[in-house]
Amino acid sequence: MRLAPTDLVSPAGRPTAESQLAGLAHLHRIAGEQSTRAMSQVMSPGPATIPFERVHDAVPEPDVARGDGRHRVGGARRRDQARLAPGQERDGELARWHAERKTGPAFVTAFVSVAALSAWGLHHAWEVLESSEGRRQPFAWAYGFVFVLLAWQMIAACLERPARGRRGTGRLMTAVAVPVFNEDPELLARCLDSLLSQSRLPDLVLVTDDGSAVDYSRVRAEFEAAAMAAGVAASWERFPVNRGKRHAHAAAFRGAPQADVYITVDSDAILDYHAIAEGMKPFADPQVQSVAGLLLVANHRRNLLTRATELWYVTSELADRSAQSTFRSVLVNTGTFALYRAGVVRASLDAYIGETFFGRPVQFSDDSLLTFYALLAGKAVQQPTAIGFTAMPETLSHHARQYLRWMRGMTIRTFWRFRYLPLNRYAYWQHLFRWVQAFTTIPLFLIVMVVDPIVLGTWSPRVLAVLVLVGYGRSLRYLTVRRYDEPWWSQLLTWLLAPVVGIWQYTVLRGIWWYGMATCLRTGWGTRQHGVEVALEPA
Repeated sequence: MRLAPTDLVSPAGRPTAESQLAGLAHLHRIAGEQSTRAMSQVMSPGPATIPFERVHDAVPEPDVARGDGRHRVGGARRRDQARLAPGQERDGELARWHAERKTGPAFVTAFVSVAALSAWGLHHAWEVLESSEGRRQPFAWAYGFVFVLLAWQMIAACLERPARGRRGTGRLMTAVAVPVFNEDPELLARCLDSLLSQSRLPDLVLVTDDGSAVDYSRVRAEFEAAAMAAGVAASWERFPVNRGKRHAHAAAFRGAPQADVYITVDSDAILDYHAIAEGMKPFADPQVQSVAGLLLVANHRRNLLTRATELWYVTSELADRSAQSTFRSVLVNTGTFALYRAGVVRASLDAYIGETFFGRPVQFSDDSLLTFYALLAGKAVQQPTAIGFTAMPETLSHHARQYLRWMRGMTIRTFWRFRYLPLNRYAYWQHLFRWVQAFTTIPLFLIVMVVDPIVLGTWSPRVLAVLVLVGYGRSLRYLTVRRYDEPWWSQLLTWLLAPVVGIWQYTVLRGIWWYGMATCLRTGWGTRQHGVEVALEPA
């Protein structure tokens, strides 16, 4: 009922209680309208968001950086990377998913690599000198060029140093995006459990089921209950049809506009206890825009293929990507576990979900595109102490389809890098020389291993010896990672597969790479289209 003017004052001329309440309500209404107008100026309308607050970590960490992380406590040298202390161990099956970088083996591998490269360099320098006098094989210059590139890469990789300080990162709010499509329910459950048992808990976990044909009702109920018990805000959204991984990411990103850091985690990933805490440390540098985690293969002992994939995959991370990270120019994060400044993601979100290549929508290579945006905005690094585990293909068919998708994505991304990366950035030139190295080694390998034996009937065993030594040398860094889910001799057996992995790379995978370049206009995903392909446990 509206009050008449005469009802607003008492006979004595004072405001009545009703008029005071009406005035107070009017002030609240004005304040609300002003707040709404202010928010509309900085936020565009979008989907409903999930309110969340910074949660307390399982193991609180000081917000002040401790130098390079190597300081003395009680007279003893202490590494910054925390170990699992008594009472902090994970329960049950999650306890086995733990690994860490070892500084001792890292130093030894660096010393051995530099010594071997020095000896090999002197040998190639002598060959190039003799070739200039016409006394040696004509490929000496090419061999020397390839050696210089390889030596540069290995030395740069050995110079990589993980971030130690964490000044300011304790205040950053984190949101984890977990897209799901036809994933094994047990593997997904293990992934979500690992997120909720981190030493630094995420503030929000957003799961997006991208139209899977699998029933996740049990996994969802258990996850939501566990998230509530851990004090972590949680969201689970399901698309009625498959829209693609990028749209699943976008739904999660838009659901957490207040986040400072977005963490992408694939549904087949299991994170180490300290993965998020370690992954956040490089953000102490305000110029760092993205951080790549180090991924190991969870099912690597399933068969020979998965064991070889473990060696090839981890070596690529600790050789190629480590060399890039030394110069803060990582080209591709592993989408399975990566961290991004939220501002970079929000600024490029429309372009991210709407990317096309010659008019065709691109569904794959999401990780390389997010890394590309981060690299344009600042530094992109790897944190080799932020470790996770991921399931890899167990059949040749699945392995070939996955690698083909990666190579098609790499071909597409090459166009964007050459077009948009500035010429004064190290990333541009390292990308250029990477292609030069590839197109130098491929013809050399074919000539030495195929053409010469057929045409000239000659073949030198020295070539095979070089391949073996190079394979073992590049993969030495694999031994710097200590897995606690297998004995040391099992990791050594994996490392002994280096020559086999090298031959597989230069033959089968090279062929798939060429085919991927030739068919890069086929931009579909290519895997999991007919259901689960990798399960956590054997059927």
